[in-house]
Amino acid sequence: MSLSHTAAEYMLSDALLPDPSSSRAKGLRLELPSDRLLKFVTVGLPLCLVSLAFAREFSAGSQISCFSPTNFTGKQSAYTDTACWDSLIHHGFDAEGRAITKSLWALKVFPYSLLVVAVLMYLPYLLWRYAAAPALHSDLLFIIDELDKSYNRSVRLVQHMKKVQQASAEPEQFWEEYERARRERYFEFPLLERYLTCKQHAHALVFIYILRNLLLLLFLAATCLYLVFLHLNIFFQDEFSCSIKTGLLQAEPHIPPLIPCKLVFFSVFQLISLSVGSVYVLLIPVVIYNALQLCQWDKGLLSVYEMLPAFDLLSRRMLTCPLNDLNIILLFLRANISELTSFSRLNAVSALREATANKEDIDTVIDFMTLLAGLETTKPKHQ
Repeated sequence: MSLSHTAAEYMLSDALLPDPSSSRAKGLRLELPSDRLLKFVTVGLPLCLVSLAFAREFSAGSQISCFSPTNFTGKQSAYTDTACWDSLIHHGFDAEGRAITKSLWALKVFPYSLLVVAVLMYLPYLLWRYAAAPALHSDLLFIIDELDKSYNRSVRLVQHMKKVQQASAEPEQFWEEYERARRERYFEFPLLERYLTCKQHAHALVFIYILRNLLLLLFLAATCLYLVFLHLNIFFQDEFSCSIKTGLLQAEPHIPPLIPCKLVFFSVFQLISLSVGSVYVLLIPVVIYNALQLCQWDKGLLSVYEMLPAFDLLSRRMLTCPLNDLNIILLFLRANISELTSFSRLNAVSALREATANKEDIDTVIDFMTLLAGLETTKPKHQ
């Protein structure tokens, strides 16, 4: 008998979770995987393509090629290219033969506009990092610690129950006391439950998260509209007529009124704009899906913790409208499931409960531990 008691004590000691390490606070993920992917793509894609555009500009030299008259010298041709690149104004004629001008300056500032796009896409991340992440970090650290401690309290309770049962002269009286304690909720964890209940009535995190997604959606749509505007107005014209008869050259008779020019980098900018626009259009449904996650509860995680005694946040129907901070916390708990050591233990216990023939014998993790400790011979059925 002593050997079985010793084995039960060792088994229960092994069931205890180790004390959390100090690295847990540093290892918490304060971004959902989909949000992290959105940040890398929306910010990194324009920066990568802009760097390629600048590399192309530095390697190719002049970004414009003008067809200067044959009587121009080399320096005059270079001046023509520089003057037309500085002005980037197309001189043409309408259907009635009237002279019109059209500015192509958007082509010159296009790489810098993509830098502005990258900065705008980074703003929602900065909003979340400085307005919500500190509070979320504190909430996650407290809840994860309390959930693991609640599991350890259950195991220590079974250890104490085993010692009391072994020292008790009347086992039936011991189990009657245990059943009375269950009915009167002596095993509940009021601090954790009330903290989670309080988070159902808070909306600061969910407001910032929705604002972050709305800003990201707005910037994505604005960038797509900007690229559509460029394609409809500018990105179809790689050749234009330039006039250099201005200033001191206005009275020179040997200078033609218009000089045809061609943009060397035009195809590169077209490819960059199409790439950015296509990817951003595909990301819009992802942003909408992230926001719609808040419209339903992630009940899988809390249902596993129903195995803790008197932890009935779900069974008491305390989960009402999902648009609150508790739902955000549940999403981030799911993203930090590797830091929640007790989840895998309770998940395994829940699976074993489903596979047990007498499911009525197992309501909580305490019931499961008492069966493993060998107390099932005198344990009464739960009514």
